[in-house]
Amino acid sequence: MQFHSQSIRCFPGNPLRNLGLGIFRESHIFLSRSSGISEMAPPILSLALPSETGRVLSIQSHTVQGYVGNKSAVFPLQLLGYDVDPINSVQFSNHTGYPTFKGQVLNGEQLWELIEGLEKNDLLYYTHLLTVCDPVMGDEGKLYVPLDLVSVYREKVVPVASMLTPNQFEAELLTGNRIDSESKGREACNILHAAGPSKVVITSINIDGSLLLIGSHDKEKGKPSEQFKIMIPRIPAYFTGTGDLMTALLLGWTNKYPDNLEKAAELAVSSLQALLQRTLSDYKRAGHDPQSSSLEIRLIQSQEDIRNPQVNFKAERYN
Repeated sequence: MQFHSQSIRCFPGNPLRNLGLGIFRESHIFLSRSSGISEMAPPILSLALPSETGRVLSIQSHTVQGYVGNKSAVFPLQLLGYDVDPINSVQFSNHTGYPTFKGQVLNGEQLWELIEGLEKNDLLYYTHLLTVCDPVMGDEGKLYVPLDLVSVYREKVVPVASMLTPNQFEAELLTGNRIDSESKGREACNILHAAGPSKVVITSINIDGSLLLIGSHDKEKGKPSEQFKIMIPRIPAYFTGTGDLMTALLLGWTNKYPDNLEKAAELAVSSLQALLQRTLSDYKRAGHDPQSSSLEIRLIQSQEDIRNPQVNFKAERYN
């Protein structure tokens, strides 16, 4: 049976968390609006002849310029062999870190219209649903969302996620515990496992000036989870879109290596770090001080690092 996956940039009340499993049917009947008569449509090849990796539904933001949200996630997943169906939750001229931005926000009714259109044309078929949740709530002590939404994430979103990819601040909000040591980071992973997700990756933890990722895979209930860390070098710059990209890379590689979260994390971190170094180098080459503003990532120029990363960052398993 072909494995299909669903990537959701999590937000409260996401209606897709209630989708059931579908069985693919080879032929589809459509009503032609132009002719007003029923006709047999050609097969959807991404369904009839699915890729070995699967089909991903990605609901995230979109910017015309720059790489955040779907602009940062869709292309890497395609490079890794996935068919990706993007839904843009917003469409902005640029990300909100610029002095101004213009655009539109997709409301719940408009989102449902898109889902209903897919459903009526027999396009909502996933033999499995894998929900990867990047709980976008804040970073470095600053909330992006109203405080009362934290409980919604904790109580409604986390329990339906297969894999959770918070940063340090988000993990602290979800668990209610401060993470100031590696042991506290590992404990936070176990608390999140108990809430639902079998895989947890805290993508960046700052402890005494050192930056690291902590991953945890709860393979079998009642047994200790397999936990590891990856040390990450500090880069003196701020990049946009890295969280979206990291979540996409983790989804892509964990689907290829479902029982080896360590390997998936090594590949994801190695890709991301190569891309960041290229971005930093290119800005310097253009005569720009990388510390003077946020930097747009060099996604297109780094596609080989995404497709075939050289693993320079190895996981170290905890005893």
